[in-house]
Amino acid sequence: MTEAEKVFTDVPCTFCGCLCDDIEVEVNDGKIVGIKNGCAICKSRFLKHHENRLEHPSIMKDGEQSSVSLDEAVSKAVEIIASARRLLIYGLSSTENDAHREAYKIAELAGGVVDNTSSVCHGPTILGVQESGEAAGALAEVRNRADLVIYWGSNPLAAHPRHISRYTRVAGEYIKDPKKDRKIWLVDIRKSETARTVDKFIKLQPGTDLEVISSLRALLRGHRLAVDEVGGIPVSELQEAVDAMKNAKYGILFFGLGLTQSKGRFRNIDAAVRLIQDLNSYTKWNMMPMRGHYNVSGANKTSTWQTGYPYAVDFARGYPRYQPGEYTAVDLLARGEVDAMLNIAADPAAHFPKACLKTLSQIPIINIDPKENMTSRLATVNIPVAVAGIECDGAAVRMDGLPLYLHKIIDPPEGVLPDRDVLGMIYKKLEKEVKK
Repeated sequence: MTEAEKVFTDVPCTFCGCLCDDIEVEVNDGKIVGIKNGCAICKSRFLKHHENRLEHPSIMKDGEQSSVSLDEAVSKAVEIIASARRLLIYGLSSTENDAHREAYKIAELAGGVVDNTSSVCHGPTILGVQESGEAAGALAEVRNRADLVIYWGSNPLAAHPRHISRYTRVAGEYIKDPKKDRKIWLVDIRKSETARTVDKFIKLQPGTDLEVISSLRALLRGHRLAVDEVGGIPVSELQEAVDAMKNAKYGILFFGLGLTQSKGRFRNIDAAVRLIQDLNSYTKWNMMPMRGHYNVSGANKTSTWQTGYPYAVDFARGYPRYQPGEYTAVDLLARGEVDAMLNIAADPAAHFPKACLKTLSQIPIINIDPKENMTSRLATVNIPVAVAGIECDGAAVRMDGLPLYLHKIIDPPEGVLPDRDVLGMIYKKLEKEVKK
């Protein structure tokens, strides 16, 4: 191997909440040329990280993006933030933890609102946990101990391609033969790719998650149901499920947006938490959300560390206030309350409802992202940044709450800085502007 050739081992993949940390990255002459152990999405992320990049800072002038220096772009961003009466800072789930810190400092200094992408995915999970508590565990415990695994409202083969192969279809300390010693179930409204690989598929009717979970709790407590089926599932089958759950040595409930975003929303999570608590009277059970963006868990953690709240935090009164549905990004934009937006590592223009897009098209947007996207086309200011976990280091939090160190593999394009440095520049200039 020449000096130009390097192999980085134990690299975390910064795509989904699994944060698979066994990736091997081969670098030759400053370019990534090979990936081992990663899924197809991981390979694409590393090998094509240089594609569709924002090439330079720019400011929208006369309807077109004009290239400017980094200092000029930062100064324009500060001008927009300083003049805003209702600033929204959004995103954060696809960048590293130090960038979060700088974003919260800007929100506090500007008296704005800071929200992350969990408000449109696992926000109900957080509300349910706040209501009933958290039955948490680690992915390592699942791999080594779980003999019954339930995926509810999720499709890991599509969204988290290596989740099953790394944690539930692999041998562990107390699970020597995963096919024999461990059972995997899927509860969903349709037969997905994952359904064809599990030991048992339970199909329920759309919007009946809360009724089914409540029925499982009732059966677990010894009550008889005065119906023959719930959510399209025969009561006899529900009773069999309850018996199997009670007799498991270690059980885990993984749940996705099929549970958080269906009818009932955070009440679904509340009921699921209470079901797990009931099961812990008989045996050992945990539950875990299947988090999407690689550091959305980190965004919730860092927000809680620094503001006291996991998302939807308003600094308008000089101190943090928390109110999902009032200070969440979609609600603020849909009501037309926002007059400026700082977008960090997200693409709201591609994913938010039509009512939000109307507001986004009428307000100045500062977009900080490595790549071109729908939001960058609307943005008043675009600032390209390094790709965390590839072009800069940092830390991110796995779906089970474990923080992992992100590696710097190669250098970013010339003049391109990490999110944290760009946000730090904005904060310092904004601080001077505020003191005038």
